[in-house]
Amino acid sequence: MRKELTGDEIGEFALDNVDDSRFETVEVDGKIIQRNRAEGYVIECDGEHAVIAAKAGRAAKGSQDYWAVGQMISIRVGENRPVGLIYRVDVPVKTWNADDQNTIHIYVELIGEVRMEADGKATFTNGISGFPYMGATAHRIRALDLQAIYVASRSNAVSIGHLSQDPSIPALINIDNLLARHFAVVGTTGVGKTTAVTLLLRKIVEKRPDIRILVLDPHSEFSTAFPDDAITVDANRLDLPFWVFKQEELVDVIYRGQPPIPAEVDALRDFIPIAKERFKNSSSPSSHLLLKREVTSLTADTPVPYRMADLLAIIEERIGQLEGKAERPHLKSLRNRLESLINDPRFHFMFGNRTIGDTLPQILGHVFRIPQEGKPICVFEMSNLPSEVVNAVASVLCRMAFDLALSSDGAIQTLVICEEAHRYIPSDRGAGFWPTRQAIARIAKEGRKYGVYLGVVTQRPGELDQTILSQCNTVFAMRLGNEHDQQIIKKAITGAARSTVSFLSSVANRECIAFGEALHTPMRMMFETIAAKDLPGAHIYEQQAKAKAGTYQIPLSSVIQRMREGGVDHDDPFDETAENHFLPQAPSVEPAHSEPHAAPGRERQEWSARATASDSPDYSRRAPKFSRLHESLSGGYAEQAETGRHAPETNREPDQSGFSSSDLIRSFRKQR
Repeated sequence: MRKELTGDEIGEFALDNVDDSRFETVEVDGKIIQRNRAEGYVIECDGEHAVIAAKAGRAAKGSQDYWAVGQMISIRVGENRPVGLIYRVDVPVKTWNADDQNTIHIYVELIGEVRMEADGKATFTNGISGFPYMGATAHRIRALDLQAIYVASRSNAVSIGHLSQDPSIPALINIDNLLARHFAVVGTTGVGKTTAVTLLLRKIVEKRPDIRILVLDPHSEFSTAFPDDAITVDANRLDLPFWVFKQEELVDVIYRGQPPIPAEVDALRDFIPIAKERFKNSSSPSSHLLLKREVTSLTADTPVPYRMADLLAIIEERIGQLEGKAERPHLKSLRNRLESLINDPRFHFMFGNRTIGDTLPQILGHVFRIPQEGKPICVFEMSNLPSEVVNAVASVLCRMAFDLALSSDGAIQTLVICEEAHRYIPSDRGAGFWPTRQAIARIAKEGRKYGVYLGVVTQRPGELDQTILSQCNTVFAMRLGNEHDQQIIKKAITGAARSTVSFLSSVANRECIAFGEALHTPMRMMFETIAAKDLPGAHIYEQQAKAKAGTYQIPLSSVIQRMREGGVDHDDPFDETAENHFLPQAPSVEPAHSEPHAAPGRERQEWSARATASDSPDYSRRAPKFSRLHESLSGGYAEQAETGRHAPETNREPDQSGFSSSDLIRSFRKQR
């Protein structure tokens, strides 16, 4: 009767009967050595994993470095070669004989199969037509097979580095799949996430020059990373007027992240549309109807301009009609909140303009690069924005990115990069700002249809909204030490190669485990090196190096000024990027209307066309100071009326991208 062999006995039999014809002679470090390519034999396979028995040690004929965690091996099955990734190696007897051969077990995860075509070309597929049988030979994967796995045949594939296992083989990704299905870059602090994102954006711009990129930069690092391809916008170079905020976003600004008072929010919902209607019909602002008779088709979310002076005046009128009523204290409180906000110099980017006009074309054109003018990237620095309104500003920008793509029928394609994304879309549904989460989630779920894409960057994937992370179908996972974060990434990996998560705690800087739609198969890779001068945050490192070397005298007065004002003054010599002012040159579509207040602070660069009254020498005398705000509200409308009724909107010439600004804005507003 024939004896049935166990898996271990099959491996031992095969190892003791090695065919010498399988040896090859190679040169390693200048020495000619003989290597055995058929060193291991399958002793177990369950369809996803396989166990291989091999000989190792000083007396073993094969190379000792074949069997190491993270390496790829192939197994001969007929004419095809299933490919496996080594995730564990051990010695069954738990002892090691340094002077003899030792039997070792190699545990691999099967990830696909290399097949030989009729023309002799090797191709890779994620499926496996024939699984390894007991005793099938396993060996280190050939360079030809590695190339078949990682060298994509698509014309839009670009190299972003090289394989960790074989530096001669480039790590290729498909740019269209990377964008269309969204992507994420995760890793603990200091491992090179921002540098990796910089590299990816450069490759995207190079391969897809039609794409516009908006980077939400919370640490002011990216401004030096794209000297030729980007403009920089921060709170000192920005006019993002209050009227472009939806009501939820404006409420978040007004209450500075604190729970809003429902009665005051309801009042805003009623009064803002009336203020918009008054601005629209401002030829005779002193002859208003009674508040209860004023009717408008506008809503609090319609992105059309209005004056804060009108809103405050409406609140005052309403207070006058409610003598002794319960709502009166709420309206007074709302009025005081608005006045305090307007007078806060940190909010100049919202309330700093002395004139109110329809600057939406300039806002959208500049931030979203329409036309691109050779700079398709907008780096939006958020470090000097008031911390309590960062979420609201992020919500506005993400919402506008989606609305632009929708209103242009996908012609304006934009990639939104959310650095430190766990700030905006935390896993805790009760934390963060709901409109921001909603705007980013809408991009993640629906953006691909209209051409607006999402790139998520975070050091704590466990603290990120898992619904949004699951929409990122390409992931570059750099070193992660937290076990919870590792498990989040493991759940995100589809198909094979889940065992690669075990490497995440020990991969090197600039190294990552990449998987998803943009890659043919999961890979362990090393990103390309970026020149020091082009690294994100290079200006910060340069200042630190100068201070360390003692060659830099710190301008304390400038530092203190920046601390007090929350940013960099345009004329401050301490600001090395002041030439990139947020100053679109196109005139305002609508005539500007003077806002009857001027909050104290530095003079701002404005893009809305100033009215004649604003440009006159005695403007400072006629424009009331904030301390006289109520006096201005009661009798200053005649002064505002000097600009007259709004002129009809004129059609602008289409830009180089083929977009007509007036038609685009009209469609944009109809969507609201």
